[in-house]
Amino acid sequence: MSVVIPVFNEAEVLTELWKRIKAVIDSAGEYAFRVVFVDDGSRDCTFGELERLVSRDTRITVIKLSRNFGKEAAMTAGLDFVDSDWTVIIDADLQDPPELMVKMLAKAAQGYDVVFARRHVRHGETWQKKFFAHLFYRLMGALNPSFSLPADTGDYRVMSRRAVEAVLKLRETHRFMKGIFAWIGYPSAEVLYDREPRHEGKSKFNFLKLLNHAIDGITSFSTAPLRIATYLGLLVSFAAFLYGSLIVIQTLLYGNPVAGFPTLITSVLFIGGVQLLCLGIIGEYVGRIYGETKRRPLYLVDRVMGSVVGQR
Repeated sequence: MSVVIPVFNEAEVLTELWKRIKAVIDSAGEYAFRVVFVDDGSRDCTFGELERLVSRDTRITVIKLSRNFGKEAAMTAGLDFVDSDWTVIIDADLQDPPELMVKMLAKAAQGYDVVFARRHVRHGETWQKKFFAHLFYRLMGALNPSFSLPADTGDYRVMSRRAVEAVLKLRETHRFMKGIFAWIGYPSAEVLYDREPRHEGKSKFNFLKLLNHAIDGITSFSTAPLRIATYLGLLVSFAAFLYGSLIVIQTLLYGNPVAGFPTLITSVLFIGGVQLLCLGIIGEYVGRIYGETKRRPLYLVDRVMGSVVGQR
């Protein structure tokens, strides 16, 4: 059993995190555990705390990336360095209780390749964040009818070896791991839990980062925005044709004194806004094509501490 934990500026919580994880793995005697911390270019004393932990317990491996590549790349790095029968991914902020691992493993033993933790209650989060999260998961479900993205679910999950191998075959640069986890399609189950507030510190995801993450998720797994832009263009063109026909008929029947400047300005601004929106949608996809064609590595490793197995 491997536990993969991406960390970024989490020095305040690492001692308590390891204390709780250690209690779980010490009580689960049927599994041999390895805990893999991936330091995603932290700028505080996170790596120093990880050095202290790895010097005290041989079950810990620390992977230090050369800079901050983002949580999705850090999770991928952790998965690249494990070859266990089962792998757990969990965040470092202790909002997801490590103690839930036992229940998730028991569920996985019933024949599931993926067991994910689904949030029943989200303590310590604003209503705005809950609202937009709810909206995002429903929107993803509507835009991706070919596979189901579990609602109200983060990255906390248990995966079998074949599920991890399937995830690692998907090496796209713009990674949306929740979508990748769902896309592989192996037998999955959920475990409900109440999400706690952060133990220490503040979330690294502000509204803009969450919005960008949502756009990555939508554009990585669906071309529906391009189709919507096409339909919107057709709708605006049809409306413009009808309005133009109305103006011609009105002019022929009643004449046309010089008037309608506000209508003209409104129409021009509306059509211009639609054009810019459609160009922006196209630009998102072109940017992703550009990123994929460069074939850059997902991450670079600065150093590794502790024993290493399964490195790719």
